[in-house]
Amino acid sequence: MIDQALLDRVQKQAWFHKYPRGWPFLLFIIASMTTAVSVMAIERADKQTRAIDLERNLTEISSALQRRVTENIALLRAGGALFATQDVVSADQFSEFARDLQGDGTLYGSLGVGWAPLIPVDRLADFEVATQAAGRMEFSVDPRPEAGQKYVVPVYYLEPQSAGNVRAIAFDMYSDPVRRRAMEQAMERRGPAATGVVHLAQDGYRSEREDPQAEAAFLIYMPVAVERRGRRWVKGFVYSPFRARTFLASASELYRNDSIDVAIYDNHIAPEALLAEQHSAEGLAGPTISRRIDVGGQSWIVEVSDRRANALSPLSRLTLFFGALASLMVMAIGRLITKRAAEDRVVLEWLTSQASIRNSLTRELNHRVKNTLANVLSIAALTRRRSKGIDDFTESLTARIRALSATHDLLSQSDWANAALGDIVRSELAPYMEGNESHVVMAGPMIKLAPNDAMSLGLAIHELATNAAKYGALSTIEGRIHVRWELLSSDLAEIQWREEGGPPVVAPTKRGFGRDLIEKIVAHELKSEVDLRFEPGGVECRLKVPVRASREFVLRNERR
Repeated sequence: MIDQALLDRVQKQAWFHKYPRGWPFLLFIIASMTTAVSVMAIERADKQTRAIDLERNLTEISSALQRRVTENIALLRAGGALFATQDVVSADQFSEFARDLQGDGTLYGSLGVGWAPLIPVDRLADFEVATQAAGRMEFSVDPRPEAGQKYVVPVYYLEPQSAGNVRAIAFDMYSDPVRRRAMEQAMERRGPAATGVVHLAQDGYRSEREDPQAEAAFLIYMPVAVERRGRRWVKGFVYSPFRARTFLASASELYRNDSIDVAIYDNHIAPEALLAEQHSAEGLAGPTISRRIDVGGQSWIVEVSDRRANALSPLSRLTLFFGALASLMVMAIGRLITKRAAEDRVVLEWLTSQASIRNSLTRELNHRVKNTLANVLSIAALTRRRSKGIDDFTESLTARIRALSATHDLLSQSDWANAALGDIVRSELAPYMEGNESHVVMAGPMIKLAPNDAMSLGLAIHELATNAAKYGALSTIEGRIHVRWELLSSDLAEIQWREEGGPPVVAPTKRGFGRDLIEKIVAHELKSEVDLRFEPGGVECRLKVPVRASREFVLRNERR
């Protein structure tokens, strides 16, 4: 019997069997979606963290820039105090003063510190003559003042005396609109003022026509005011020039550079207003935030951008990797489970098939036993009527019973080779063909049948003979059976069964197992209809048998 526990388990797993590939794929999709949601959550948290870090970086950078500006303004205030308290400051005094304040001149990101007097244009000639008389023969203000210009502010001192700074001596900063606006603002505020984007004379810039692509720079001016007898006027400016890129690099020493890009714009964000920018590393550009800061009365915009090496954070990539690995493992496990379920299903179907075959064989065995016993009784009755004594009866009965078993021997001992149609009929009807009064008349050509067809035909003849022995022509002394067969074509033969001399035949009101066996099972195996008629004079049957080569039939291997 089929193990009930196995049957119940396989029945519960039937849904696995229906979708052997779909369920593992569904598990993979679910695991992948879980991984994707996890990565999205991690990325969202990482984005928020980086936004906070970016805001912190912007605050630090802004503070660093303003600190550097404040430090430079403090130096300029000290220089302003020097020139405000003394009518004349010699070159040596200024040089010593500058070294004390700035050392080599690169302190706090500036190019140095300078002095530029505010001179009315009508006194420019006297100023140049006095300067040349003091030993600076090469001093000549450049560019020359234009018509309507009121003042000139030439660079008089600039420390340290590097090649670039020497090149800037005698440059009239008042001639440049950007510088002039900053100096006027410084006089109005009475405090430091920064310029917008300029190009330095140190870089060879003397007018708008010269080197417009020079490096962006700016200057911070501190006005030196003198007040005497209730009258106040600006004597000149102590200033510091800055290359914006160098200034930003100096400020970067005061903050952490955590994979961010920094850009500084003058007043508004545009390419022409760019002062300096700093790229931290290669990577993908992220979110950008900005903030305005005040630098000596000038509005700067500090813009920082997040930059990351990869599209996903390290934790997200790790989660994605192990999530993908887990998804594949889940799919593999699901596939193993469905495969096992499918195998169990095959086992169940095989066991069910075997049980069905066993039940059919049991029914067939019972039926054949009854038929065999009926044949034995019929043979015994016929033998008794024709026997002359007990010895003759015993001998005849034994011979006919042995002939009855010959049909089974023919099928079992033929080793599934071709079987002659006549041998099959003769084997089944042998008990009724002995003696002088044979009850069987048979005729037909030599026809070889394939094993499966021979078994079906033998079964049909056996059933017809048994029925005839029970109820038909073989149940009486006068009864006869006529069996004829012929070839209808090269691949089809027809067998004709006709009974006569038996009791009157009445069509049965119920279908018995033998009739179902002939009309359904045998007809199905032979793939042809069986014409079975219950005529009053005797049963008649016509059935067709295919004639096929034995090589087309292979005994099916028994499942183990």
